[in-house]
Amino acid sequence: MRLKLKTVFVLYFMVSLMGLVYALMQLGQRCDCTEHDLPKDRTISRLRGELHRLEEQMKKVEATKSPHQAPKSTPPTIFVITPTYSRFVQKAELTRLSQTFLHVPQLHWVLVEDSPHKTPLVAGLLADSGLAYTHLHTATPKERKLQDGDPSWLKPRGAEQRNEGLRWLREDRRAPQGADSQQGVVYFADDDNTYSIQLFQEMRGTQRVSVWPVGLVGGMRYERPVVEGGKVVRFHTGWRPSRPFPLDMAGFAVSLKAVLANQDACFDGNAPMGFLESSFLQGVVTMEELEPRADNCSKVLVWHTRTEKPKMKREDALQAQGLGSDNAVEV
Repeated sequence: MRLKLKTVFVLYFMVSLMGLVYALMQLGQRCDCTEHDLPKDRTISRLRGELHRLEEQMKKVEATKSPHQAPKSTPPTIFVITPTYSRFVQKAELTRLSQTFLHVPQLHWVLVEDSPHKTPLVAGLLADSGLAYTHLHTATPKERKLQDGDPSWLKPRGAEQRNEGLRWLREDRRAPQGADSQQGVVYFADDDNTYSIQLFQEMRGTQRVSVWPVGLVGGMRYERPVVEGGKVVRFHTGWRPSRPFPLDMAGFAVSLKAVLANQDACFDGNAPMGFLESSFLQGVVTMEELEPRADNCSKVLVWHTRTEKPKMKREDALQAQGLGSDNAVEV
């Protein structure tokens, strides 16, 4: 009986020892985690497949591109020459105009004061405008100025200021023929008109002189060039259609090259009523060379608006009592 118990004990010990040895041998072996890693492996495989498909799509897109495709060029600069003069609504007019110009890319505002010097009001407005600008000034001779009570059409206005803007352009942009500094368009924008942003896109490709309708001008709903076969053949206007160019100042733009090539072209401050535009255009272009814009001159994109002159009777009465508004407050 003792022998049997001893045999059983030895056998039990041997089996346990073998089990322990086997366990110790397995400690150094890599665990087979295939079942646990299977979802992760599938995810990695799927992502690799999507990456491969994206790489193939990118190759196809690149293949469709021209290998020598040039970068987009900067559009020609529009130089806007604006005469302005001191009056109650000046800052309001210039603020409205400047905020229209902010929506137009590649625009340079040439603002010319009818004044013997630059004024702080205009200088401050330009500095705060966020626009590229040039601030100029030149005074209109006294004999050419409108007097109180004169109708607005009696004498040409802004001729000296527009000529000053042209003078600056011709000096600033003087360069060898064909240079990039001669690329651009010149437009004469009065400070009281209303301009559609689309108008500036229409004029940007001007080769010589481009033209379009102007609304609310000359006692009419609009004035415009009449176009047949893509050419200007006459003008729809209510006054003196026989003028060389019966156009409003807001109704045309000139290429910078044409301005630089025709150094003597300028506005005649002594021109008869309605002939100021013609005095300049005759030195730049012929009627046959005019380039109709705005859907063959069928769309109005600029309006010859005027701000009502403010009535200051109450202000004058308070001033007489010493109770007027503070002049230090800029209006």
